[in-house]
Amino acid sequence: MQNPFDDTYFMKRALVEAETAFDKGEIPVGAVIVCKDQIIARAHNLTETLNDVTAHAEMQAFTSASDYLGGKYLKDCTLYVTLEPCQMCAGASYWTQIGKIVFGANDIHRGYQKMQTTLHPKTKVVRGVLSEECGKLMTKFFVEKRNLN
Repeated sequence: MQNPFDDTYFMKRALVEAETAFDKGEIPVGAVIVCKDQIIARAHNLTETLNDVTAHAEMQAFTSASDYLGGKYLKDCTLYVTLEPCQMCAGASYWTQIGKIVFGANDIHRGYQKMQTTLHPKTKVVRGVLSEECGKLMTKFFVEKRNLN
């Protein structure tokens, strides 16, 4: 029997978080962290709300997941995020020792791959899950933002 809790399922949950960010006027990036098919953290960008450049969805999710688990290492967890992590978030993922990262859209300007940031050697990466949907939300956000200016 197929497990209904696959990467697509959890990326859809991350997209819900991204839509929440969009509705708040935040750059629409959403993240969830999963451990044993259970979402233990949900987050979205809060950089504008908190006036904090480090308040990325991933950073918020790492803090929440670590608090939930009672420890700083996320070795048995998976991060689902709608946009490729930036250098800062990839670095934080290194320190959490997260087991797997699944992301939607590539960030060709500021993504960890472009910046050549190293992930933890044991972290597995899956790219492009629901990339079209994730990318469309980002495009919509920036088109609307440009039209307001």
